[in-house]
Formats: sequence, C-alpha cells, structure tokens
Amino acid sequence: MKLVLTGKVFDGEKIIEKGSVIIEEDKIIDVVEGEEKGDRVIKGNFILPGLIDTHVHFFGVEDDNVLSWNLVNEIDAAIRSTRDMEKLLRSGFTTVRDLGSKVAVNLSKLQRRGEIIGPTVIASGYSLAITGGDDDPKDLPLDIAQRLSYSFYCDSPYECRKAVRMAIRQGASVIKVYASGAFSQGEIILPGFSLDELKAIVDESHRAGLKVASHAYGKEAIMNSILAGVDTIEHGLGLDDETASMIKEKGICYIPTLSAYEIDFPVPKEVRKYREELVKRHFNEDMRIAVSKGLKIATGTDYVGSKQRPHGKNYRELVLLSRYMNHIEVLKSATSIAGECLGLNVGKLKRGYTADIIVVKDDPTVSIENLSPSNIIYVIKEGKVYRGYGNYEE
Repeated sequence: MKLVLTGKVFDGEKIIEKGSVIIEEDKIIDVVEGEEKGDRVIKGNFILPGLIDTHVHFFGVEDDNVLSWNLVNEIDAAIRSTRDMEKLLRSGFTTVRDLGSKVAVNLSKLQRRGEIIGPTVIASGYSLAITGGDDDPKDLPLDIAQRLSYSFYCDSPYECRKAVRMAIRQGASVIKVYASGAFSQGEIILPGFSLDELKAIVDESHRAGLKVASHAYGKEAIMNSILAGVDTIEHGLGLDDETASMIKEKGICYIPTLSAYEIDFPVPKEVRKYREELVKRHFNEDMRIAVSKGLKIATGTDYVGSKQRPHGKNYRELVLLSRYMNHIEVLKSATSIAGECLGLNVGKLKRGYTADIIVVKDDPTVSIENLSPSNIIYVIKEGKVYRGYGNYEE
C-alpha cells in the first residue's frame, strides 16, 4: 500500500511549502513538491520527521530522587514505562535514547517485536558509575545498593572494561558513563570517572561498535570526556570557550537537557545557592557559547516518568531551545541532528529513511508550542499510522 502525506513539509533540513511524502511499508520512497496520489492520502497542515529525545530514563517512579530510582520494583517500572512508551509516541516522539534504567533494554525488544506501542528505544542497559558517586544511594549499605542499582559500579580501567562488557551482555546499544556527579543527592558536584577510566570505557565501547554518552558537570568532567573520545556530552554545565572549541573540532554532540533544570527540586540550604548559580549559568553563558561555536546541539530532556518529569511533555526541551535558536534550527536539533548524534537513519524525510513522521495541526516554525501533544494529529511509526493526542476525530 502506498501512503501519501501532503502539506507543508519540513524534511529535517529545509521547508517545502507544498509537498508530499510517499511511504511504502516502513520506508520513505520519495519526497516531492506538490500533491501526489496514493492508496491512502493524509492531508496535514504541517509534516515533519518524528521527534527524537536523546536523553530519557524509564524509571517508572512517582517520587523523583536517587533512592526511588534504585528502589523501584522492576514490575512497577515496566508497567508504568509501557504506559509512558505510548504517551511518548502519541506525543510525536518516534525515537528515544534511555541512558540508564532497569527496564529499557526489554522495552526496546518488545517495541521492535510489535508487542508494545512506542518509540524506538536506544537503551544503555545499566549505566556505569563509580562507587560512592552520584548514582550510588549512600543511605543503603553498599552490598544492597549495588544489588538494587541500575548502574554497574567500577573503580579502575580493568573494572570499567568489564562493566562495558556486562552492559553489552544485557543488550546495551549505547554506553552511559558518569564523568561527574550532579545534584541528585543534594551535594556539591562530586568527581566521577578519572581520565584513564573514561579512556578504557570509550575504547572498549568503540571496539564493540557502541557510542558513549557522558554525563558531565563542570570543566574537568567535560574536558576528560572530550579527551577520552566520548560521542555525546550530556548536560554539560560549565561549558567554556576552550571546551566548546574542542567539542566542535571533534564533532561531539552537546545535549544540554535544559528541561531538567526548569524544575526546582528541593536541595539542602547549603547547596541551593551553588545549584542556582550553575543552572543560571547553563541557561545563559553555557548556551550562548554552545550556539555561537556552532555545536551539534540535540534535544534531550532527562525526563524519567515521574510527576515532576512526565513522559509525554518532552516537547518542553524544544520550547526552551527556541530561546537561543531560530525555529528551523530547533526542529533540526529534534530531528536530523539528533538522528545523526544517535547514528540512525531517522530524523529526515528522505528516500530510504525509516518512515517515522508526524502530522501536526499548526506550523511549529511560527511557534514551537505548536508541537505540544494537543497539536499532534497523526504519528507514523515505521509506516504504521497512529493517532496523536490532537486527533479527536477517530
């Protein structure tokens, strides 16, 4: 069956004022100007590639804190995350990358088999962290923390290589590392992996053909990540001209996860000012540098499926990026650039690419808010048509 979508088209790089996207089975076979005929024709106000969130977690929690992320029962996490998968798809997200959780590898398998509805999931399996680091719930005895954690703890280059292999054994299709701590446990940012440990992780991952995503707060962690050869910098608080120039030179992707910081999580009084200053800098200096240096900026929310960071509202990252970039550049960050950063044939409406496409009510080049779930009419996932949250006719 030939499915044709007609309307104003953004193909991942440019606008076609009146065009048609032609689909057969799960692939795009052509994108042309004007209206084409097909076995089924869907007319939309605006057509663009499915959105991509390069940084999520399927934690399936209500309370959003490091202890809950680790203690959550895997059955609860799986049930809630299956619901979140459908929310993401009907909100226009056709590809996501989970960077550490207990259930994402299995969600990925089930989605590929057609057993659940949702976006393609690129899953890291368990993330890699240091003992006593940011994702180690230190309120628990060490042996219990390690047994319950969604991270593998490793503390030398040799242990780090083994941890990469353990993640691969789980079914990981990307490796997530903590080059620094964060604010999760209400502390000043703690060190993460050393440069030697990061180099071992990157070498072992690349040897297996997997990209490495590095959680990095502060110049030391960003610099170590660059020198180790990671593929994406996650969060990147504390970016400066020197590190930005190196990121640009090496073609590393920068994923600022702005939407994670518009939420005011409770932290101890002694840490609050420190956190506020870092976040304020991230929304100002960090982003000014990233845009002015022409970094490959991809959309990532760090949403986890909690009440504070619910899946389905992930378009917020695009809204926040629109403070610094024009709307076409924002759409690129959420489609073609994000697809490039993941190394997948998605994010473009182009012959031979996977038919992951959304049809929206109103033009997002006028307002990025037009990508809110209530404006998503249809989601085409691998050639199959689903109704979005904005579709009240079916």
